[in-house]
Amino acid sequence: MLAAKKFPIVSGRYLKAAVLTALVTLPAFSGQGSANPPSPPVPWTGPVPKAVCGLNDRVESGLQGHTTLAERQSGDSERGYNCNLELVGQFQGEGMWWFMSSFNSGMDSSTMFDNNMGSTSFNDCAYYSTRNNPLLQRRGAVVIDASDPRNPHPTAFLDDSAAMLNPHESLKVHGKRQLLAGVQSNPLMGPGFAIYDLSADCRHPVLKASFDMAGTVGHAGNFTPDGMTYYATQNFRGLGGRMQVVDVSDPSNPVHLLNWQFPGDGRPHDSSFNKDGTRLYSPQPGQFGNTGSSIGPNGLVILDVSDIQFRRPNPQIRVISTLFWEDGGQAQQTLPVTIQGRPHLIFTDEAGAGGSGGRAGACARGLPPSGFARIIDISDETNPKTIAKLMLEAHDPANCAELLTTPDANGQSGYSSHYCSADQAQNPKMLACSYFGAGIRVFDIRDPFHPKEVAYYKPPARRTAFLPGSSRWSPTSTADRTVDFTPTDIRWRKHKGETHLWFASADNGFQIVKFTRDVLRDAD
Repeated sequence: MLAAKKFPIVSGRYLKAAVLTALVTLPAFSGQGSANPPSPPVPWTGPVPKAVCGLNDRVESGLQGHTTLAERQSGDSERGYNCNLELVGQFQGEGMWWFMSSFNSGMDSSTMFDNNMGSTSFNDCAYYSTRNNPLLQRRGAVVIDASDPRNPHPTAFLDDSAAMLNPHESLKVHGKRQLLAGVQSNPLMGPGFAIYDLSADCRHPVLKASFDMAGTVGHAGNFTPDGMTYYATQNFRGLGGRMQVVDVSDPSNPVHLLNWQFPGDGRPHDSSFNKDGTRLYSPQPGQFGNTGSSIGPNGLVILDVSDIQFRRPNPQIRVISTLFWEDGGQAQQTLPVTIQGRPHLIFTDEAGAGGSGGRAGACARGLPPSGFARIIDISDETNPKTIAKLMLEAHDPANCAELLTTPDANGQSGYSSHYCSADQAQNPKMLACSYFGAGIRVFDIRDPFHPKEVAYYKPPARRTAFLPGSSRWSPTSTADRTVDFTPTDIRWRKHKGETHLWFASADNGFQIVKFTRDVLRDAD
């Protein structure tokens, strides 16, 4: 796949001068003729430019995002890799399952930098899920106090509801209402929903209510921007795609509003909303060949959920539009942002284009072996358009010969995207994304048609460490985990003049990193 051509960005001052010059030099016989309108920008469709790293950084030796076979076999990956980011503090614990949540997950602020939002104690907390494993010393979602970024530590383990024993990707916080909610994802334990109050002390959430929701199994979920409704989405093999809607206006007495079947063969994944809560932006997971439980096309589905938001009787959910593609699979997350006054989505795919054939299958098709994030313009919600693909060199099918030399045991070498978080919702400058085996990657998206990478952090490999809470560890597997697996949401935070990123990875648990350079200034 060829990268998009790069065109110079013309500032307003020089553009105005150029237009004036063109008008002055028009021939006298031109009459009412005028200059042709400028061509629309060309979407970015290839690997983004690589970050320029610091002299003391431990940088990748191979392709952008890739951990080479030599790095894995020599033990070099046990030290991790970094570029313009360095570790501040960490709590490894017993490992992490699939998701970390903090203030950012609520998507209810005009800025993702949240040090001035809500109570101080609330801003100091993060929550992450663990594997529901009887070998764990402490079961349940882990509550982290990160008031001292150099010494994050647990203050509670939420094991007082079935939902928190394995909430998977449904573990979400609403910042303004200071609520935490999640849905049980283990079909053997039942579809339990639970909601917690964080207002008194985020370090010790208080269970307000829990109940079972028949006919579904949880997977992901999210609050509406006003925090009055929680949508739980089902993404479980063999059970169909359903969306459970819960009224949480009174957290002590949540009310189940709707059990809705996703249209066709599709399924919902980790969805988001417009600011009014009347539109739901759902990823629809699909895979090449319609394999496994992903039997629909892969991409975006925009839904009208006004009836639910306004609590109309007999509420209906309506499809407004869809946008599907073949160069990715297992559509994962949508993140609403506004760029130059126009609504956009940051969208992630958590698998490549190979379906059951995996990376080799994707490469045989000449398509990306791993999924990546993309930027979609939804200003016309009936006709959404992709304007940029945030690919690394590890996603480029032109590099398949090198990519296929590394093992894919337990999925650990996949470089697919999973969650992204912007530094601000209005005109974001930077975007941090978890890219599984490629760690967290930070992109400069000030010009969304010309994104570029500015930083990355790949946690150290923990190899065969005993971590029963990790999604990568198994008592029946002897796999040597030569890279870590980073699937979670990322939180931006200012702390005493430093810019921090909070995230979690399977084998390294909760981590805080800081920028070591002003990457935006240096990228100009």
